[in-house]
Amino acid sequence: MTPGMAEDMSLSVVSNRPTRGDSLQLPFFTAAAIPEDGHHRDRFPRSTVSPTLGQLLKCVGDVHKEATGDGGETPLHHHSVDVLDLSDGSSSSSSIAGGAPRDLPFVLHFANLSYSVKVRRKFLLPSFLIPGARRPCLGPDAVAEPINLFSRTKTLLDDISGVAHDGEILAVLGASGSGKSTFIDALANRIAKGSLKGTVTLNGEPLESRMLKMISAYVMQDDLLFPMLTVEETLMFAAEFRLPRTLSKSKKRLRVQALIEQLGLRNAAKTVIGDEGHRGVSGGERRRVSIGIDIIHDPIILFLDEPTSGLDSTSAFMVVKVLQRIAQSGSIVIMTVHQPSYRLLGLLDRLLFLSRGQTVYSGPPSNLPTFFSEFGHPIPENENRTEFALDLIRELEGSPGGTKSLVEFNKSWQNNTKNIVTAGGGGREGSAELSLKEAISVSISRGKLVSGTATSGGGADPMVPTFANPFWVEMAVLSKRSITNSRRMPELFGIRLGAILVTGFILATMFWHLDSSPKGVQERLGFFAFAMSTTFYTCADALPVFLQERYIFMRETAYNAYRRSSYVLSHSLVALPALVFLSLAFSAATFWAVGLDGGLEGFLFYFLIILASFWAGSSFVTFLSGVVPHVMLGYTIVVAILAYFLLFSGFFINRDRIPAYWIWFHYLSLVKYPYEAVLQNEFDDPTKCFVRGAQIFDSTPLGAVPEAVKERLLKTISGTLGMSITGSTCLTTGADILQQQGVTDLSKWSCLWITVAWGFLFRALFYLSLLLGSKNKRR
Repeated sequence: MTPGMAEDMSLSVVSNRPTRGDSLQLPFFTAAAIPEDGHHRDRFPRSTVSPTLGQLLKCVGDVHKEATGDGGETPLHHHSVDVLDLSDGSSSSSSIAGGAPRDLPFVLHFANLSYSVKVRRKFLLPSFLIPGARRPCLGPDAVAEPINLFSRTKTLLDDISGVAHDGEILAVLGASGSGKSTFIDALANRIAKGSLKGTVTLNGEPLESRMLKMISAYVMQDDLLFPMLTVEETLMFAAEFRLPRTLSKSKKRLRVQALIEQLGLRNAAKTVIGDEGHRGVSGGERRRVSIGIDIIHDPIILFLDEPTSGLDSTSAFMVVKVLQRIAQSGSIVIMTVHQPSYRLLGLLDRLLFLSRGQTVYSGPPSNLPTFFSEFGHPIPENENRTEFALDLIRELEGSPGGTKSLVEFNKSWQNNTKNIVTAGGGGREGSAELSLKEAISVSISRGKLVSGTATSGGGADPMVPTFANPFWVEMAVLSKRSITNSRRMPELFGIRLGAILVTGFILATMFWHLDSSPKGVQERLGFFAFAMSTTFYTCADALPVFLQERYIFMRETAYNAYRRSSYVLSHSLVALPALVFLSLAFSAATFWAVGLDGGLEGFLFYFLIILASFWAGSSFVTFLSGVVPHVMLGYTIVVAILAYFLLFSGFFINRDRIPAYWIWFHYLSLVKYPYEAVLQNEFDDPTKCFVRGAQIFDSTPLGAVPEAVKERLLKTISGTLGMSITGSTCLTTGADILQQQGVTDLSKWSCLWITVAWGFLFRALFYLSLLLGSKNKRR
């Protein structure tokens, strides 16, 4: 070890809390305590006014910079100390403001949490009206239940109170429907304001939503991950989102490597996550990756909804072992557990049993035998304590009195326990709490709370940062992640390209080298209508793209990993290259094969209008994916609406023939504008003729008469009109065709720009749907 390394390690602050089991590890950079002099003195002047929370958060980057070097690349000695062993229990016990000991300082209190929802009653018909039902007798007994037209209130949480300390795991247990997930949502601020009664405080101060998002993380029960990213890439993208841009790329990479070691994922670091069609990591490794992406910023509070669900005993033990190390690094870990094994019970510090939204036990696992023994139901010696407790709770729930007796006994037990602790002067409940600012100051000095920097507002009140990075950084990271995931599934783009080429081939061979006769004009109109509608139908594949990412998006934006606007913009930018390639393929496959007019200039405009159609169609389907949560329902709506767009486009019926009460739909039709644009691109040449002389009879019953008869008819018509009409006289130009089709109100370039504008409008509506529809909170 070099002298510089020894000096840096001597500056690190270590915990004075004795550890349980494995050695305690801090998963991020070693950070020296905030110095008493230097540039921090200017930031925190010696006065009676304590630094604001915003000032404390603002110095996070500076503290890391002092601990790791000058802010450039990480010093060489840093590779040896990115994970510290803190098991020796020695530490400096210098005081924070007010002389409080520098202990792991966070205490989460929750008091009188209550939450109710309105449930519509089930109506039961009289039994004599139900076919096949028994008809015992006439009279009141014949009615199964009176019909009530009003809803009833169901209580999901009923006056739950308790405390959770840093360094400990609080496990919430109970049968299905007991309120475990609802309780976690209540603590994590995932219940809308006004619906939840009670208070949740951290070190005695209410937790505001923005502050909670920055210092906490929520791990959902389902593993929501991109299947084709490796474990290391998944964690690296999470680091790019959650860690501030003031940290260099190398420091973020070191954080990821340290976290991989902490999660026990070294052997799976280069393995893709996988899905049903691609083999990847195991279930336990997926769960640990899900935890890792939410703790990349080293949160103070970690919520987990059944992290061991669906795992075997060994995998579940490893996951909870990881959570124990996270807690011992100075975090509050609160998780729901369906039914822990005996080994898992040894890793838990506090238990909270719920039954139908009420607390039936709260305390350490070691007190379970005494608790149930005094309740009159002692736990047999060789039986799992939690299994016995859950079985007893289920038995009481089925009894006439329910769990009321156990709830009342728990209240008296808790009061007696608090009195004993208070009289003895021991226990953490009796210890003095640091203020939230002081606690965060201690965390900063230990290198924790690294999710971002803060700036102070105009006044003294702190301003908590909303996002760790500016939107252009978020866009770059989101785009890179999406491209990486898509590049490893080329079959998706290949299938879409194949569908476009097959459609283009069929159209090219069906409408091969159309002539300029009246029949050729009708065939061109049919080709344009089908081609323009096909470009929109082939965009339907964009529907499941966001639906597959919806819950990943909701999880990441719920805790401000990035802005919704960044996601929408990156989503649009990533889609553009594929749309350009598909448009070019379709245009090249059909333009010359069909024999369309305009030469190179006509082809370029044809390509642009096809691209604009793909853009508008993709944007429209993307918007629907943000509104409709189900794939099959979304496909039904997309197909139906696109059919209506084609119906009102002007191909089947001209604009002047559409009823007045439907004309508004004509102008809303996405197919109308590209259809009219390609018609003008084809028929706007004033020198090209489409009906000459006797061709005027081709679309009539006279088309079958001999040519000599047609010539005599032309002479008769010429005499009647007073003008000479021969076989070469042009009777219908492109302008006449446009007039017949009602394509007169907009130029082809106006139609192009309107189609492009539709695409931007639907992208804006997609953003609004994300803004309004992804709050991820219970009502």
